[in-house]
Amino acid sequence: MDINLRPKIAIKLLTGIFLTLGGIVAFAADPTPTWPAPDSAPIRVACVGDSITQGAGTKPGKSYPSQLQAILGDKWQVKNFGVGGRTLLKKGDHPYWVEKAFKNAQDFKPNVVIIMLGTNDTKPQNWAHRDEFYADYKELVETFKNLPGKPRVFICLPCPVPEPGNYDITEKNVRLEIPWIRQLAAEEKVGLIDMHAPLAGKPELLPDHVHPNVAGAAILAQTAADALTGKP
Repeated sequence: MDINLRPKIAIKLLTGIFLTLGGIVAFAADPTPTWPAPDSAPIRVACVGDSITQGAGTKPGKSYPSQLQAILGDKWQVKNFGVGGRTLLKKGDHPYWVEKAFKNAQDFKPNVVIIMLGTNDTKPQNWAHRDEFYADYKELVETFKNLPGKPRVFICLPCPVPEPGNYDITEKNVRLEIPWIRQLAAEEKVGLIDMHAPLAGKPELLPDHVHPNVAGAAILAQTAADALTGKP
């Protein structure tokens, strides 16, 4: 090869790399969903869940729904309907079903619903009713799917629980829930957001062995944003 051509080739290669990286950055920053959006903005997102959604373990304004709002911008309206200690199971010690937040999430008329429940269901008194987990989750999903606005529903794999766990919550039972949730997402044809893998093996992000800290919640928010926009 002519030695004089090498600098030109190198410049072309570097230019191509920078253009590619620039495209990725712009792609990730675009808050437009990959599915048809409602005619009128903002797109309303209801975050349904327990204390992890509510923001326990973080700081005011730093829950994962709050950080999701910051990522998505003013084309979206993200609202937090998390309630601490709540279960997916109707026979759980504190079922989400009877909470005002459950009704409020429906009255919000969401275009999108993100459900992250199951962590508190791993407690012994709740796990006794695990055979009803799938049916209860299916009913919850269909409750939101069948709202008049027909929102898009996403269900989440629960966050990991670093051993030895806390509050009687266990990683062993979380891992048993995961295949059920995957199966339900496929059966109901709803979105699946993996909130387990991004925090797995990172106990420093879950200092009380259950709740993500601000940095952990930021990862959950970005994971949700990627799912909503289809732009990693």
